[in-house]
Amino acid sequence: MKYYIISGEKSGDLYGGYLMKSLAKYHDKNVNFICWGGDNMRKNNGEMVRGLNKLSFMGFWEVLKNFRTVIYNFQLIKRELKNKKPDILILIDYPGFNLRVAKYAKSKNIKVIWFVAPQVWAWNEKRVSKLKKNVDRMYVILPFEEEYFKSKNFNVQFFGHPLTQIIKKRKLKISKSKKIIALFPGSRAQEIKKTLPIMLDVIKYFNDYSFIIGGVKNIDLKLYKRIIGKCNVKLVIDQTYKLMNVSSAAILTSGTVSLEAALFGVPQVVCYKTSFISYIIAKKYVKTKFISLVNIISNKKVVDELIQSDFNLENLIISLEKSLNKNYIKKLNIEYNKISNSLNKKFSFDNMAKDIIKFYNN
Repeated sequence: MKYYIISGEKSGDLYGGYLMKSLAKYHDKNVNFICWGGDNMRKNNGEMVRGLNKLSFMGFWEVLKNFRTVIYNFQLIKRELKNKKPDILILIDYPGFNLRVAKYAKSKNIKVIWFVAPQVWAWNEKRVSKLKKNVDRMYVILPFEEEYFKSKNFNVQFFGHPLTQIIKKRKLKISKSKKIIALFPGSRAQEIKKTLPIMLDVIKYFNDYSFIIGGVKNIDLKLYKRIIGKCNVKLVIDQTYKLMNVSSAAILTSGTVSLEAALFGVPQVVCYKTSFISYIIAKKYVKTKFISLVNIISNKKVVDELIQSDFNLENLIISLEKSLNKNYIKKLNIEYNKISNSLNKKFSFDNMAKDIIKFYNN
């Protein structure tokens, strides 16, 4: 059995690694994984074709600037699918690229599985028809998505959110006596360049706390060091969950890390800054009121979001002080528990793997 798995983001690589491990359990030794992703897929015997550093572009302007790389990647995947002829193609999130790949794979009669649905409910609903046409089976991870796609006559599978299984194994009941504030500036170079300098500016206003940056391996260490300079902050690489376990609060970019912080019970301030062109385009087309998964799932403001010009030192100090307030934290934990309960359908990568195999065999 030959699987071809594509993820262009850190969270997708995490999910992909766990899924590969489960798929391998239910096959004999003749199972092969060919991957686009990162270390988690590589650790689970994935034959790596393309790494995250060649895939991870976010924002309209950022994609345009890297247009040659995007075109090269698409030509490469066409050659790969044609030559390697996988039994199943598993696409994890990364919709801008993966939607095109799904269409091509379908034309070659390759079974297409999609894990982590594109956020079509937020913008560009026209993509629903493309998904229905080119995807054989789709697994969604947010509770409202199942009903959304049903309303579009697209039958999808909801097993719960994978983070509920992953974090349950990593969450520790330990004292947070060290007073640590975590900084998560993103997993892409362009994000880090825009967010980390502002995050670092806040340090001198919170002398009672130690600050630790949660970095990622696919980013050159020189970039972190250049931005950090002489700032009094520690940098750790690929230790997100260890850092979450000991943090009193976190300043982070929007994305999966926001939901991870909620499931760890960490108060957070969500920040985001992109290029002016990307922001204007997003503001015109994105329909959701919020950018963080915590607020989107809750359908109300639970945590502060500082976006674009609102992401400045003054606002960040105010939001971080609020996040450290004991009364605020009590109320926040109630909302976090509601989110956890809405996601927890006892997600299991093993169950998902068995469902994929059953679907293929049928």
